Amino acid sequence: MFKKILIANRGEIAVRIMQTCRKMGIKTVAIYSEADSNALHVKEADEAVYVGPSPSSQSYLQIDNIMKALRQTGADAVHPGYGFLSENQAFAAALRKAGVVLIGPSPEAIKSMGDKIESKKIAVAANVSVVPGTNEAVTSPEEAKKIAQGIGYPVMIKAAAGGGGKGMRIANEEKDLLDGLRFASSEAASSFSDSRVFIEKYIVKPRHIEIQVLADKRGTTLWLGERECSIQRRHQKVIEEAPSPFISDETRKKMGEQAVALAKAVGYTSAGTVEFIVDAQENFYFLEMNTRLQVEHRITELVTGLDIVEWMIRIAYGEALNFTQDEIKVNGWAMECRVYAEDPKRGFLPSTGRLSRYAEPQSDNGGRVLIDSGVYEGGEVSMFYDPMVSKVCTYTPTRAKTIETMQHALSAYVIEGISHNISFLEALLAHPRFLAGDISTNFIAEEYPDGFAGAELNSDTTKVLLSTAMFVYLREAERANRITGQLAGRECAIGTRWVVSIDGVDYPVQVRSYDKGYRVKYDVGVMAIESEFELGSRLFQGTVNDKPVNVQIKYLPEGFKMTHAGSDVIALVRSPRLAELGAHMPEVSYAGKKGQLLAPIAGLIVSVRAEEGKPVKAGEELIVIEAMKMENVITAEQDGVIKKIFVHSSESVQSGQLLIQFEE
Repeated sequence: MFKKILIANRGEIAVRIMQTCRKMGIKTVAIYSEADSNALHVKEADEAVYVGPSPSSQSYLQIDNIMKALRQTGADAVHPGYGFLSENQAFAAALRKAGVVLIGPSPEAIKSMGDKIESKKIAVAANVSVVPGTNEAVTSPEEAKKIAQGIGYPVMIKAAAGGGGKGMRIANEEKDLLDGLRFASSEAASSFSDSRVFIEKYIVKPRHIEIQVLADKRGTTLWLGERECSIQRRHQKVIEEAPSPFISDETRKKMGEQAVALAKAVGYTSAGTVEFIVDAQENFYFLEMNTRLQVEHRITELVTGLDIVEWMIRIAYGEALNFTQDEIKVNGWAMECRVYAEDPKRGFLPSTGRLSRYAEPQSDNGGRVLIDSGVYEGGEVSMFYDPMVSKVCTYTPTRAKTIETMQHALSAYVIEGISHNISFLEALLAHPRFLAGDISTNFIAEEYPDGFAGAELNSDTTKVLLSTAMFVYLREAERANRITGQLAGRECAIGTRWVVSIDGVDYPVQVRSYDKGYRVKYDVGVMAIESEFELGSRLFQGTVNDKPVNVQIKYLPEGFKMTHAGSDVIALVRSPRLAELGAHMPEVSYAGKKGQLLAPIAGLIVSVRAEEGKPVKAGEELIVIEAMKMENVITAEQDGVIKKIFVHSSESVQSGQLLIQFEE
């Protein structure tokens, strides 16, 4: 077996690979950039080697620097994880030339499957179902028109190289087609240095379902069930589950057999994923093959009991798979939610900064909870890399219980210092369509067309927030009541009638204490709330009417900011008289100064399109800021004249930094 493996990656996937290496008794080498000097994967490795400055183009994508690290450490194999160089043919070839084993497929397989046009030709030859469309790159707008007319609208324009949702456009008519060609080709050229695009039929209400394959070097190729990956935002996966709640056993078997046929057609070895698009009638079509470990591999591990990373290592070493297709059983239900450092309420802008608080959930709520992360409290989320903070996986015997366990885990996941998407994930999990399994890749676009502003308060959520606010407030009041030295006749008195304000809406309540907690009467119902809550904690864990609840709390000068079930609210607890007087008080405004444009995120200024002294129109592009591998266009909110510009291209800026001053 290998003695030492270099992990050519960072973050949670590097830490996850190290876990298996440690289990197998294999030493690990981490590589790191300047920004990752104190990263978790560096701390977890047996050795760590610096490979360059913070931008990935100067560090994690520098093949020469990684080859130097291999020579320096004497590692005899490399695991590339996902992203970065994991599907780079040149890197695989360089390792082969140096006599270092790549824990992954051959350079030839990477090349064949990495080109979408070539992979589609191979799929056709292997009798794999493919989406109707072209097998060659489109050479002109005129040719594109003929192809689209022949297939029938709507059509999808896709980059021949790369993936991750880049270089993709949907065309519903000829005008969309011409614009889509231009944008897809341009985006493909900038992202993959390859402007080729092709056209295929766009499937309405599609599901994204993928098959995990595992192939050794002895000719055995197996499939390990499917993963449902239809919950996506802009072609990026958000929630995955295994198995799919949609397809039949017959369809599942056909998809698995075709995935194996494709893998065999390219002489594939190691773990790989064959992605299919599936329509409402369970017709499925080959999408692409990912020649690497998939982000969501954990859920397949949970339902099969197999360690995919371990088998990648064993296969790379030359070992044979020691089980058959019939011995692979899928048991129970697993789900994964991707926690991103982004702000759903601000158009999912990336968020960077230091994690002032970070606490993973400790309770499993009757199921299994598995969290892969590459961060820690006090660590920093950098602007240079992917915004994923962690992957939360849950596993139970049924889909309903797995969702419930995931909701419980997310509600107890404390992350402060950066914005994150946990409230959005909670809202998705509670959505009636998701609960029913009625989903497609268009789900988020259809259900949240105007973005996400927080889950709507329903009666159950309101009752939990009301009773929790009351519980915490009364615990603080009781502590104040126990202070010694109070003047006789002037002791703190705790009443029974209160008014709880939730985001400005007042709810009169009556409260009675009992040995385990409080009974809070609201409207026509009573909530019995119990907890071992300690004052000062940011996480309230208890029960409301015997149902377990988690509520996250931030203390404000008056009241609390509370988060529960996808809703973020401001809660105030006042006596009836104070609530009456409060209605006459002016609202506090936190708006910034008029005529200023502030940076909405930390990042790197890519370009400044504005000019001092020039007028601009509302919606006009002013500045482009790059953060976490995404370019964010900052536009003018209204007409005006630019008085002064405070930044320039290639300058790093912090969130809230002054960018432009307008004339008043």
